[in-house]
Amino acid sequence: MTTEYRVSLDRDACEGIFACLVRDARFVEAADGLASIEGGDAEAGGDAADAADQPLVASFDDDRIDDARRAAAACPVDAIEVTEL
Repeated sequence: MTTEYRVSLDRDACEGIFACLVRDARFVEAADGLASIEGGDAEAGGDAADAADQPLVASFDDDRIDDARRAAAACPVDAIEVTEL
């Protein structure tokens, strides 16, 4: 069963601990040493200079919401939010 949901990553709060990476393969280490989200319909607000200060939001419609929730629960700085749509 697929679920439509949104994953929001607060890159300003992210400390690059990467507990999310081992729980959901869509989370990856970006060039700046912070987490990022691959796949889905992703967008970040602001221009490139402000990218680390803007939340990264990706929308998905698949059966991996539990992986995203595990990644969010593992984040020690609560930088990840998963919202079912």
